[in-house]
Amino acid sequence: MTNQQLRKARTALVIGGGVAGPVVALALRKAGIDAQVFEAYRPGTGSKGGPLGLASNGLNALRVVDADAGLADAGIPTPRMTISSGTGKVLGTIGTDPALPERLTIPRGRLAELLQARAEAEGVPFTYGKRFEGAVDTGSSVIAQFDDHTTAEADVLIGCDGIRSAVRGLVDPTVKPRYTGLVGLGGYIDGPAGVGDTGGDFRMVFGRRAFFGYLSDGARTGWFANLPYRDLAAAGLPGTTFDTWMDRLRAAFKDDAGPALQILDHVTPDGFIPASPLEDLPHVPVWSKGRTVLVGDAAHATSPSSGQGASLAAESAIELARCLRDLPITDAFKAYESRRRARVERVIAEAARTNQSKAAGPVAARFRDALMPFFMSRFATPERTAWQYAYTIDW
Repeated sequence: MTNQQLRKARTALVIGGGVAGPVVALALRKAGIDAQVFEAYRPGTGSKGGPLGLASNGLNALRVVDADAGLADAGIPTPRMTISSGTGKVLGTIGTDPALPERLTIPRGRLAELLQARAEAEGVPFTYGKRFEGAVDTGSSVIAQFDDHTTAEADVLIGCDGIRSAVRGLVDPTVKPRYTGLVGLGGYIDGPAGVGDTGGDFRMVFGRRAFFGYLSDGARTGWFANLPYRDLAAAGLPGTTFDTWMDRLRAAFKDDAGPALQILDHVTPDGFIPASPLEDLPHVPVWSKGRTVLVGDAAHATSPSSGQGASLAAESAIELARCLRDLPITDAFKAYESRRRARVERVIAEAARTNQSKAAGPVAARFRDALMPFFMSRFATPERTAWQYAYTIDW
């Protein structure tokens, strides 16, 4: 190998300041590598985001860089998920293993703000309102180019810029997100919204026409809905108005047991997260090229049905930093991908099966509701799910 190939990274440019970006910057700093983060949106101008789950494995990853501290105060502890049918029949319950960190539900936008603040407090430089447009790999460094005609240079470039990653275009421009057949929307409501405190229980309903989820701690209520649209164009994104979406949601859940209609009566435009397609990336063939590498949704986006998107992003951020700490750049990228690919693609595949259940027709839904209690009782146990939730990284 040449001296350049044997050299470890000392500096990094991180594109994207959502979840993966701040975490990888913190982990790189812990590894002795200087990182700076560039985020396209200015503070307060990005998406507020609906309820986001941080699973035990994600909290374990955040704990490596002390980024889990203070999150519980901003979220709702969620030790259980109860799944029901549209008739009100309980199909199963998934509980957090008492030996693991307790699952947390937090607004997506608030999580990003807290992680950004944590990284900045540790001395990580953030630049906001600067959109990445391209990069030049010189062989000995990489130079990022931004929309304001400025540049930045470092040993490596790390793309943490989401499912529609501009950085991924440099690694493999052929990869595009896959539409799952579902449209997602949701938000937060001040107060119990007619449901009362759910006691740490996130309640999920496989309705007759669509899927609904909600939880409340009495002071705030988070909710989301997934509506099936085989043809995404039929959903009318993004031009459909708030009132039209409310009418669609009420029609979708009018025959279901549960409080969906009461909750919808409390939704206001200010607390409503506009509809967007649920998408994933089932397989990204190449995660790195030269001095550029992908992390989080840019490399392995799972649909929100997994409840693992943020957690997997945090895991991958920690793993990449560990590899860059220990190995030359090229070897580090290879080791990172080999340690992460099988795990993340397994989660993505499981979420895809959940999406099919959410979009099931009347006949398939009857089979689902009849068989799910059996499968939940046998396969949703702490022992069976330990591969997913008890996962830790040996830093």
